[in-house]
Amino acid sequence: MVTIAIAEDEQAAADKLTGYITRYAEENGADFKVSRFFDGVSLLQNYRPEFDVIFLDIEMPHTDGMTLAKKIRERDKVVTLIFVKNQVLPYLGDKVVGDITAADVKSLLNRIMTDGYAYSTAKKVYHILTDYFRYMTQEGCIDKNPMTNAPMIKKANYLASQNIENLPTCETVTVFTPEEIEKFRSEAYRCWGTGKRFYQQSAAYILMLNTGLRAGEALGLLNRDVDIENKVLHVRQGVKEVVRRDGMDIQSGTELRIGKLKTATSKRDVPLNSAAIEAINELRREFYFGEDTPLIPDENGDYTRPNNFRKRFHRILEGAGIEIKGLHSLRHTFATTLVNGVPQPDGTIKSLSPRQVADLLGHSTSEITEMYYVKKDTSRLGGITNGFEI
Repeated sequence: MVTIAIAEDEQAAADKLTGYITRYAEENGADFKVSRFFDGVSLLQNYRPEFDVIFLDIEMPHTDGMTLAKKIRERDKVVTLIFVKNQVLPYLGDKVVGDITAADVKSLLNRIMTDGYAYSTAKKVYHILTDYFRYMTQEGCIDKNPMTNAPMIKKANYLASQNIENLPTCETVTVFTPEEIEKFRSEAYRCWGTGKRFYQQSAAYILMLNTGLRAGEALGLLNRDVDIENKVLHVRQGVKEVVRRDGMDIQSGTELRIGKLKTATSKRDVPLNSAAIEAINELRREFYFGEDTPLIPDENGDYTRPNNFRKRFHRILEGAGIEIKGLHSLRHTFATTLVNGVPQPDGTIKSLSPRQVADLLGHSTSEITEMYYVKKDTSRLGGITNGFEI
């Protein structure tokens, strides 16, 4: 008897895969015993090397298929691991992995495109296949990696085939309009009849709007990182919420992790304008537990959980009647305003260069800043070549 495990969080996909196995067993007179698991955690718990084959979904709650495969391999050196992806299985499910060619991969991507899937979905499938076939090649399961000769479809061509306009990246970034900013600020600072703020830590969002800080960077600030006298913030660490683990095993719940920032250039000094300074003072009036405690603490003086911080932001948006946006929209609004400029009373536009904004945001290169925030504006070109007569 061949013992098989299926780790797949979607019922329909697990049923389909079970059907393939059952059909194969009937056609070939084989005897299979199939065990099903709906996430990687349940498969890993009390794992014993008793399976001959394990089918792993690439994307599952708590842990992905590639990570799960590495943990299984640490405990079981002989079991055969096969990866499954819902967008892949319907097109390549009947093929032996070693027989899949670059032409098959290209055909799969074309089918995904013509079936109306978003470009982001196709790109995700492509990256999953890339990781999968690299793993299979390294494990010696296949001799040739078909992804070597199967490039990803260009975004412009993909969208054109679906009759979708290929907008510049800067036009897909979500920002607040001036009217929305006023509504948000008014709602964020709303008070009860007693004068107490309706929303806890609401000034933190105004701080982010005026500094371009990422949420994790803002939540990682200590009071000693703030230099009011010199009007500067020292960004040195970040906060993120991760799945709780006991060694290699995943536990229920999450925990906070305080430490490194997203990139080396994220460690930086950020200047404070008057609105940012007022937001900091407001935060300290609400809670202040000492210089070595978070600037944006919870009611006990500990670091605020990102998930709670995000939920509170969404409640303010709902209260203000603003369409739900991500916390990163505050950073996008800050950067877009600085790059594209603010009209001045004399008719000029005050703006910063992409390089300056990149330094403020902690981007490694100004190309990233230009791609996301510089918008085409031909209205500024009038008379710009005066004095350059050749």
